[in-house]
Amino acid sequence: MSSILIKNGRIIDPANNIDATLDLLIEDGKIVNIGESLNVQAAQVIDASGLLVTPGLVDMHVHLRDPGLEYKEDIISGTKSAAAGGVTSIACMPNTTPVIDNLAICRYVISKAQEQGSANVFPIGSITKGLKGEILSEMGELKDGGCVAFSDDGLPVASSELMRRALEYADTFDALIISHAEDLSLVAGGVMNDGYVSTELGLKGIPWVAEDAMTARDIMLAEFTGGRVHMAHVSTKGCIEMIRQAKKRGVRVTCEATPHHFTLTDEAVRGYDTNAKMNPPLRSQADVDAIRAGLADGTIDAIATDHAPHHIDEKNVEFAIAMNGIVGLETMLTLTLNLVEEGVIDLNRAIALMSSQPSAVLGIDRGTLSKGAVADIALIDPKLEWELVPEELHSKSKNTPFGGWMMKGAAVRTLLAGKTVFER
Repeated sequence: MSSILIKNGRIIDPANNIDATLDLLIEDGKIVNIGESLNVQAAQVIDASGLLVTPGLVDMHVHLRDPGLEYKEDIISGTKSAAAGGVTSIACMPNTTPVIDNLAICRYVISKAQEQGSANVFPIGSITKGLKGEILSEMGELKDGGCVAFSDDGLPVASSELMRRALEYADTFDALIISHAEDLSLVAGGVMNDGYVSTELGLKGIPWVAEDAMTARDIMLAEFTGGRVHMAHVSTKGCIEMIRQAKKRGVRVTCEATPHHFTLTDEAVRGYDTNAKMNPPLRSQADVDAIRAGLADGTIDAIATDHAPHHIDEKNVEFAIAMNGIVGLETMLTLTLNLVEEGVIDLNRAIALMSSQPSAVLGIDRGTLSKGAVADIALIDPKLEWELVPEELHSKSKNTPFGGWMMKGAAVRTLLAGKTVFER
């Protein structure tokens, strides 16, 4: 029997209200005991003094680009990047080539991750076939095949009638619809947040109402149908307030925020830095403050990265034609710990937002250190200071606006089913 004893760490498991210096025993890839000064013989002993011992982090919004766009990222490199960030479970978006809209592609993603990955990969199927917004995909079949949610992320479902039917259809087997809230007619070719900075830089802006209008529509459709909708990468104060009020009315709506949207404003675009170009765009300080308030009061259910790797040739171009998105798997933890340092949220809430809560939204059995649970574990040094050097990221792509930043806090060891998949 292979056994591992993690000793003297500060165990934080929000799902079980544990925050104490304890020992944790793993046998055959499962957690079998947590307690004070466990006196057992183990094949391996890990001294976690000074470290946080948490559930492996869960990122419910990742673009792995596999199959079809492996020059940007693939399942092997993407899960290595996840492990380096303390992330042991990721949900991958369906905008691959071909799209995850059929069982064959769903099974390909799952099997490749199981055979060659450094993290659990849960595929998200597309709402519509080919992401074309015309015909619903076979959601029931895809859910049986392993898809944990459905989204056309990267594109909104423009037809309100089709979105209504998607929510009704998905609700028959309690599946989650993830909305990319964007009214493309209001985006109208914009490339950054509409405001003072866009005017000064001479770049066409994307107004907040493009996101708010579609968010309002999808909340109303969820309220009308009784279906479950999850709002991806919320970025405006209006969206957060609508979700807050909808939850009070009992609407089945959840949402996530990204580290870049609670850390940066549209000021980061100055210098025409294409690594600060994303969708939704970086917004104003008022929006950043609203996201932070939503994280603190429970309106926002999860922190997710929207990890979007792009080749340098797709970013090293004029701002208007650069691809949207940044890599985020290796910066989520440190940027979230920064919120703790600043007193926005406490440490338990931070870990919950990156583990038990996204697991609950997706309905997956991860994000906890319960006895009998799979031993997906992150060992975190909250005081470790390090410089983010893009070339040292484990992702194939290096598109990050945080290059050169001094960071505090990092995963120093990541275990997947009791096996070490990353060690700093």
